[in-house]
Amino acid sequence: MLKYSIIIPVYNRPDEIKDLLASLLTQDTSLFEVIVVEDGSTIDCKDIVSQFSDKLSIQYHQKPNEGPGLTRNYGAKFAKGEYLIFLDSDCMVNENYFSAIEKAVHSEHPDLFGGPDRAHHSFTDLQKAINYAMTSFITTGGIRGGKKKLDTFYPRSFNMGVRKSVFDKVGGFSAMRFGEDLDLSLRLVSLNLKSILIPEAFVYHKRRSTLKQFFKQVFNSGSARITLYQRHPSSLKIVHILPALFLIFSSLVFILSLLYPSLSLILLLIALIFFTDALRNHSMKVSTLAALTSFVQLWAYGLGFMYGLWGFLVLGKQENKAFEKHFYQ
Repeated sequence: MLKYSIIIPVYNRPDEIKDLLASLLTQDTSLFEVIVVEDGSTIDCKDIVSQFSDKLSIQYHQKPNEGPGLTRNYGAKFAKGEYLIFLDSDCMVNENYFSAIEKAVHSEHPDLFGGPDRAHHSFTDLQKAINYAMTSFITTGGIRGGKKKLDTFYPRSFNMGVRKSVFDKVGGFSAMRFGEDLDLSLRLVSLNLKSILIPEAFVYHKRRSTLKQFFKQVFNSGSARITLYQRHPSSLKIVHILPALFLIFSSLVFILSLLYPSLSLILLLIALIFFTDALRNHSMKVSTLAALTSFVQLWAYGLGFMYGLWGFLVLGKQENKAFEKHFYQ
């Protein structure tokens, strides 16, 4: 009997889905099926998926473009497993992924679970630096699955498992473009369902390949935090406000340093902290880039947060509808 249904929404990423499917071949269990859903791609991955049809229990579906949340819901309709596992197409699972999940599910019987993400040795130096910025305790407070946390861990859709019965009960993901995974986690946790972090069930997450793409992605996440606050007022915590405060502080220091150059040492000291922390696990080059991506991550999230706050408090927008018709831009 199938216990897990892996659901993967895809949009114009045939090469990445190949890496993900190949990583699933390394697992030591066959208690899962794979459901790949093409979300209106102009470059489909049908031929790639067909290469794995004799190695995995796999389904391939195509649909018009609606965004990742509704595409995951579409895939869930075909699922036969007790648990749904959502993975992003730009991820790869580690070889002990399912053994870690099996152990945790057997002992704790969760309704909702998730794992963290890491950088693979094959990633570019910039991707490794971006991964540092998105997973470091200094930049995120550990809210994405680190062992140290400033907030409750809520599974995210790049690596999320949920019991199918409760997923169906709450209607799955909403149509939100950004933050739809946290919206689902918050709705499930509010029902007093059991949610756990499984540190050993990590994935390798490629993320974005340019600083511009990274900035835009994190900006949208910051803006989505206000939409999440409107839907779930108790979800807003100090850890979510800190990037905006950092943006204001660092901007003031930069402006004042034009008059008092010695103040620029403050920003250099902060960069050195990022660099030194990253150097524990990365090369000199990656650590140098990590100092840059950490600033970008904090500035982008803080700016997006303030943009969403302005729209909510000043313009009176009920929800941020950005990119509603252009989900992957």
